[in-house]
Amino acid sequence: MENLKFDLSQSGNKFKILNATNGGPIKSKRGEGKAGPRNSSIHYKNARIPYARNHDSALLTVYGGPYSHDINRIFPNFDADVNDPASYDFTCTDESILVCLEADTETFFRLGQSIEHQIKKHATLPPKDFKKWAQICEHIIRHYNEGWADGFNLNIKYWEIWNEPDLDADDSKNKRCWGGTKAEFIDFYETAAKHLKSCFPDLKIGGPAFAWNKKWLEDFLSEMQKRNVPMDFFSWHIYATHPKWILEKADYIQSMLDKYNFSDAENILDEWNYIKGWGGEEFTQSIKAIHGIRGAVFALSTICEAQHSVIDMLMYYDTRLSIYNGVFDFYTRQRLKGYYPLYWYGMFYDMEKEIPAENKVDDIFSLCGVDKDGKVLATVCYYVEEDDVAEEKTIKLDFGKTGEYEVYLLDKDHDGELIDTTGDTTFTLKPLSALLIKEV
Repeated sequence: MENLKFDLSQSGNKFKILNATNGGPIKSKRGEGKAGPRNSSIHYKNARIPYARNHDSALLTVYGGPYSHDINRIFPNFDADVNDPASYDFTCTDESILVCLEADTETFFRLGQSIEHQIKKHATLPPKDFKKWAQICEHIIRHYNEGWADGFNLNIKYWEIWNEPDLDADDSKNKRCWGGTKAEFIDFYETAAKHLKSCFPDLKIGGPAFAWNKKWLEDFLSEMQKRNVPMDFFSWHIYATHPKWILEKADYIQSMLDKYNFSDAENILDEWNYIKGWGGEEFTQSIKAIHGIRGAVFALSTICEAQHSVIDMLMYYDTRLSIYNGVFDFYTRQRLKGYYPLYWYGMFYDMEKEIPAENKVDDIFSLCGVDKDGKVLATVCYYVEEDDVAEEKTIKLDFGKTGEYEVYLLDKDHDGELIDTTGDTTFTLKPLSALLIKEV
């Protein structure tokens, strides 16, 4: 038996925003999805998801489809007058953002374009006028935050410039996210960031949703430093099979931010999920894992580790109707096992402080919080990277006090169900299982 000890007398930290997502609740304000079993908004709201990033939302009709979110959809004629409200089409994007707000979820607004996999690229090519593109984004922000063009006063805080500009090399013939060169992107980002920050000094302007290319990253940050470009947050992506690979990249990102004097920028991982490989049988296995218990326990273990890392925010990819959605079923919108890590973590926002375990147990990941009345909420999960690990682990959670606890189980046979109310905090876990322990 292994012990996990928690000293509840510690001052503790606040719980971070770690159950944000890409894509909001699956619901429209009219027509299909307004009510009934194919509406995910109730469960989404119950998970208390603070932010939904709107990248790739234009690929799904329930979010407005090809008439929403992307800059070329909101401002369809680039030659139009940037100051004329008639040049903009906000309707479908408005609806999507308001649906999120009905679920108490704010939009993390990606200013840019959805990925393009088709043979001919269109909107991912560099804008022909970087300054005008920045002015278009300025007016979009004014629409949502200052009421411009029959708009709103939503106080949307996060505005992200572009997505994965480094995904494909400069000499690639199939550039899916940024059709120009690295040098062009650096000029583009500088223009957009400086203009938007000068217009909205109190908002968080950042990006660029970095994918993987370390040389690209260093060149980008070096130029941002030389050109004195403001950066309130740095966003990046990773798909992996174990939290350790995510934390390793997070530390690398932070080291680069520190090196180039962007230490104050928030470190935001705004796309992540379980992926073993991007082709063939490994990709098939990955999608099956995302929709089952492996993806769910991987997600919870990643959230646990992120709380104790340099990461400031996590945004799961995704809750759209897509193959990467391990939270809601594609056809029924019903909850999958991957819902419960997000739902359970939402409960920790009620805690006054987070108490990290004083010791580590191999393959065991945990969180512990204490509310204003001194009652404990904890989660513990047993995640292994390979399927051939079969042995159980017995863990005693030592909170330094006695109490009565509700115990909820997530494994291949249980979907976050209450299985016991007990004063005994010794539990036997199978691989790929998780518990939520709530003091009553």
